[in-house]
Amino acid sequence: MKFHFHFKVIFIIIFTTLIGFSVAFTLTNRNAMKFVADVIDNLSHPEFYQALANPSVRYIKVAEGLRKEEIESALDDKFNWTATDTADFLGHDEYRQSKFEGKYFPDVYLIPRDASGAEVKQMMNQRFNQNYAEIKSSISTSTVNTDKVLTIASIIQREAAGKSDMNLISGIIWNRIFKGMPLQMDATLQYVKGNEEEWWPDVLSKDKKLDSPYNTYQNKGLPPSPIANAGLAAITAALNPQKTDCLYYLHSKGQIYCSKTYAEHLKNIEKYLK
Repeated sequence: MKFHFHFKVIFIIIFTTLIGFSVAFTLTNRNAMKFVADVIDNLSHPEFYQALANPSVRYIKVAEGLRKEEIESALDDKFNWTATDTADFLGHDEYRQSKFEGKYFPDVYLIPRDASGAEVKQMMNQRFNQNYAEIKSSISTSTVNTDKVLTIASIIQREAAGKSDMNLISGIIWNRIFKGMPLQMDATLQYVKGNEEEWWPDVLSKDKKLDSPYNTYQNKGLPPSPIANAGLAAITAALNPQKTDCLYYLHSKGQIYCSKTYAEHLKNIEKYLK
């Protein structure tokens, strides 16, 4: 394993030097070590090499679970966008809704350096359409409205501790919808509270009274639009909920514990969170 690691590091240095991209770092420096780890992780993407070798494009990696403002902020560091570009990319209305929210697909992109906000948004939307079509074709029960699927997927993405509990959370969300219960998802409150200083702030008890159509403690059903941009696993889970009688859940040390009744949920809180 050590030889394999060293070979990759040496390869990076030689490769980047050959294309005129010099990299200097000290392995004892934490930031340098993170840089090496990130580069090694990107070695599996052919786009990484293409971006290094082609000065006319930018290599962009969009993580799962970001809201569009977070993505725009990251892109703003890479492109010299005008205020119009930013507005075109975001497409806000009074509730920060956008028909593209949930469709800024998390993936790796090679984007021309002079691409406009509208062009990048279209690129991400097209990537979403391609992947979503593949997901729907592989699931027989795929007649659910796309906007509803993406809204549920975005909540799953933000609520789940990992991919392993996404289908269970999906089942619980669908159970609550079918029973006419408020979803009571903290991630939606984070979306309401989020701002440029902190997009996903901690939720306080008083936040459950916030006046917003995205407050799923005060309003039944789904919020008006997705709260984030979900990845393939969360979207698939939204379309393929796990069959369960649970209506409540909590996470403790990375594990999920669900319950059928509120009384059982209170016992889990006492057991796992206190």
